[in-house]
Amino acid sequence: MPIVRVEMWTGRTPAQKAELARVITEAMVTIAHTTPEATIVMFEDIPKENWAVGGILSSQPADKI
Repeated sequence: MPIVRVEMWTGRTPAQKAELARVITEAMVTIAHTTPEATIVMFEDIPKENWAVGGILSSQPADKI
C-alpha cells in the first residue's frame, strides 16, 4: 500500500487538496501499478514560520533578509 505524503504551506483549499489527491492517486495507479483503494495521500499543512529555505524563514519579509 503506497502512502504519499504532501507537505506544503498552509492555505490550500479543500477543493485544491481533493484535486491533488485525485491526480496523485491516478499517477500512482498508472506508474506504480497499484489500485486507488490501496493508495493513501496525506496532507500536512505547515505554517510559513515553521519552514525555512536557505537558512531563511519563509515567513520573514524579503526586505528584512
